Amino acid sequence: MTVTLKDQILAIIGQPVLGALATVTPEGKPWTRYVVPQADPDLTIHFCTFVGSRKIAHLRANPEVHLTVGNNTLENMGQPYLQIAGRAEVSTDPAIKKKYWHDGLKAYFSGAGDPNYCVVLIRPYRIEYQTFESQAPQVWEA
Repeated sequence: MTVTLKDQILAIIGQPVLGALATVTPEGKPWTRYVVPQADPDLTIHFCTFVGSRKIAHLRANPEVHLTVGNNTLENMGQPYLQIAGRAEVSTDPAIKKKYWHDGLKAYFSGAGDPNYCVVLIRPYRIEYQTFESQAPQVWEA
């Protein structure tokens, strides 16, 4: 069986992973914070957060995001990582909130119906799969 670039991408972000999400402030400056994203098989990426958070305000004003995942410890420095450019959508749709609800969120929200809970969906348009063996990344584009 041939391993595709999509398979390699999903090997990194097909399960919850620590990542650095950059948004754009109202002043046009980048702002980065940690999130725990995960990709669906179609490469739509999601993470859960608070409706009133600064990142949600940034995303509502400008949905362009950049996400870096993989290779997040000194012990993993030789592992592949991803640079992801995409557009984010903030969802408070009850079906979406229920779909992505998991017990780990109970520490922050009362349940899938909590009005403070939302899901951010990132639809990537470019994903760079980078290894330390190569100077040039492998590129997936929508």
